[in-house]
Amino acid sequence: MQCPKCKSPRVQRGYNDAPLPLRMLGLHELLCNRCGLEFKGFDLFARFDREPSVETQSPSDRRRAPRYTCHVPATISLVEGEARVGTVSYTQPSRGHCESISERGMTLSFVGTRFTSEDLSRKGRLLFVNVDLPNGPVDAVVSMVTLDRAESEAGVGKWIAGVSIYQMTEADMARLRSYLDRCAEVRVSE
Repeated sequence: MQCPKCKSPRVQRGYNDAPLPLRMLGLHELLCNRCGLEFKGFDLFARFDREPSVETQSPSDRRRAPRYTCHVPATISLVEGEARVGTVSYTQPSRGHCESISERGMTLSFVGTRFTSEDLSRKGRLLFVNVDLPNGPVDAVVSMVTLDRAESEAGVGKWIAGVSIYQMTEADMARLRSYLDRCAEVRVSE
């Protein structure tokens, strides 16, 4: 059986029941999952079941914190040394942008002329990031989770790094939460 409007074979039993005498004859309310058309059709052997139109989301697909799109300037430096020992140094900063941010991490984009691909290729590499949020700057030591190289149409390549927050002071975390609360209010009002 197919939908009479869009000819899609993705048909299921509709949510409105036909009257009992019609159902006994095999006539049922059917629903197209592609275009949403409700129509009557014969289903003598009850081949079509009612199915939810939206798949349930698995718990593994949910984010631990909401992520907000932003475009704010950031400076990024490589952390050299062991962060646990406390004896670290930072390389010269490179300018970049924070493209998305959450309470647990962010997406950074930068040209990376100061960094080689070998410097950035190690998963878990620590970076020192200063993000200039509208309500004040936030400093954080972040751990690199993903790294991609994107080429623009002009042939200029930039790095796009997904990072998780490794260490941040309480004052900076409070400033970040304040900024995220404002982002949530703006999203709800839209």
